[in-house]
Amino acid sequence: MNNQKKSYFFAGLTILFWSTSATAFKIGLKHTNYVHLLFYSILTAVVVLFLIVLWQGKFNHLKNYTRKEYLHSAFVGFLNPFLYYTVLFKAYSLLPAQVAQPLNFVWPITLVLLSIPILKKPITGKSLIAMLISFAGVFFISSQGNILSLNFSSPLGIFLALASSIVWALFWILNMKDQRDEVVKLFLNFCFAFIFISIYTLITYPDFSQNGIALLSSVYIGVFEMGITFVLWLMALQMSGRTERIGTLIYLTPFCSLLFIHFILKEKIHFATLIGLVLIVTGIIIQNQRKKSQLYETQI
Repeated sequence: MNNQKKSYFFAGLTILFWSTSATAFKIGLKHTNYVHLLFYSILTAVVVLFLIVLWQGKFNHLKNYTRKEYLHSAFVGFLNPFLYYTVLFKAYSLLPAQVAQPLNFVWPITLVLLSIPILKKPITGKSLIAMLISFAGVFFISSQGNILSLNFSSPLGIFLALASSIVWALFWILNMKDQRDEVVKLFLNFCFAFIFISIYTLITYPDFSQNGIALLSSVYIGVFEMGITFVLWLMALQMSGRTERIGTLIYLTPFCSLLFIHFILKEKIHFATLIGLVLIVTGIIIQNQRKKSQLYETQI
């Protein structure tokens, strides 16, 4: 199997695993609160990433980092995974999975908005059109098609789902500027995030006892949403001769996710969800065609 075929294989695994994430979130949240779900998920991810760093022979990298780099990892780890998943899990606890999942997927458009003040990137007419199309999709999904009535199922949940995309986009910008090894950076982010979620759990829900389904859901999320899947996606990008080909495959994720949501969670997928998701993805594709720079490629 050549590198390009390996790239598609790893990308396919990534899409499969990330497509199940929304379903795993909802199953876990049926049996525990969002804080405990996040605590055990991050703990699992720390173990998985530790083993990957050891397997790749990169553990010695940690000795070469400066205090400033560790402080940077602490701040980035606060943004993601701690704050990002805290906001996202809370949103999932308030919304149907078919609403929360596509709303969170608007982060590439949010990235463009944040790049204007942070990276001093000018906005073009094409970018503006792309954003309008995507946010029309957001509005369509949020109202579940009842555009004239403006009857949102959970305004707080919708706000949190969209807010999570802002946190992710900010994390992306900061991570892009950090030239250290991606896997080691990710491991450090989760280590610091585990400290933050431990403190937050002790303050909010100090009883750590959980039932079996809650723990299994957390382990699944920690392995296949947070841990190994990020590494698989990196491997897919590194092995591909043309990263833009692999990058576009990620647009399949929210559509595949709806299949799991329908058949496992038994949610009836509304036509408004499909239309809104198509609009969101269309806007993202238009934006990403603007140029092939790293900033606008859809990667992790």
